[in-house]
Amino acid sequence: MNHEMKNLIRSSLKEHRDLQEQVTEDLQEIIFRACAMVMQTIRQGRKILLCGNGGSAADAQHIASEMTGRFVTDRRGLPAIALTTDSSALTAVSNDFGFEQVFARQVEALAAEGDLLIGISTSGNSPNVLQAFAKARELNCTTLGLSGNNGGKFGSYCDLNIVIPSRNTARIQEMHILVGHILCQAVDRLFT
Repeated sequence: MNHEMKNLIRSSLKEHRDLQEQVTEDLQEIIFRACAMVMQTIRQGRKILLCGNGGSAADAQHIASEMTGRFVTDRRGLPAIALTTDSSALTAVSNDFGFEQVFARQVEALAAEGDLLIGISTSGNSPNVLQAFAKARELNCTTLGLSGNNGGKFGSYCDLNIVIPSRNTARIQEMHILVGHILCQAVDRLFT
């Protein structure tokens, strides 16, 4: 392996470690509050809806699968739906109402009072996620954002916004999935 590649690897790993340390220092309390939101939703027999675009869509699906399948603990499947997976709904809503409505229409159709919507966006400005938060609020759902940079517009649209303090999309996404796993681990504790 050449010297340039070793430096690239070392630099990426250091950036990840440094950001993880900052998240550990600065965001434990807000992550604790997010865990409480998720646990309360499950305790009350409500469902979790998740959405995001691109890598954030993949994270939404990943977290939903950990809930419906299992994370670590063998427990019953839990109601979690990634709004990013139904290609017919995605294309029909985008075609008929515009891409900004792609998640809001699904929230309108699937959410009920007391459900939790988790929206994921590294910028905190994804218009379709913001519209989903607005619709969730109309339906008296709880809303949790996973964002980065300065949090974008998410802070005005959701009940709680976990802002990863970075401008590097890859590092933000790495912390988002770590937070997602912590949320799943908290839910597992309900069943032990």
